Amino acid sequence: MDKKTIDKILKPESEETQKSRAAKVRATFWKTVRKAAGHIPFMEDVVASYYCAFDPQTPTRVRGILLAALAYFVMPFDLIPDMLAVIGFTDDIAVLTIAISAVRAHITDAHYQAARKILEKNPIETPKK
Repeated sequence: MDKKTIDKILKPESEETQKSRAAKVRATFWKTVRKAAGHIPFMEDVVASYYCAFDPQTPTRVRGILLAALAYFVMPFDLIPDMLAVIGFTDDIAVLTIAISAVRAHITDAHYQAARKILEKNPIETPKK
């Protein structure tokens, strides 16, 4: 996936688009996390990003970037469909990595603590090989 495509995906959109993305992410995030377990090595960062995206203290631009990346993550049909076993999450990994790197300073210890707490409380099963 090239930088131009990733930049287009992560471009913050209108408030209406962000609300739509937020609704999609809220509705399917945890199901997608369980499905992606074992394929995304930085799941704690992804879950912390989720908490950051819905934190009212997070700046609007940062929320927009994270919601765009998380919406791409939860979409079942993207550039490389997630149904394609191992390679299906490679494009999601690229988008999430760039988004998280771009806004890492806004993902706080509180977001990471919430991520660890939920991941410890509800361990994500890794797929059987």
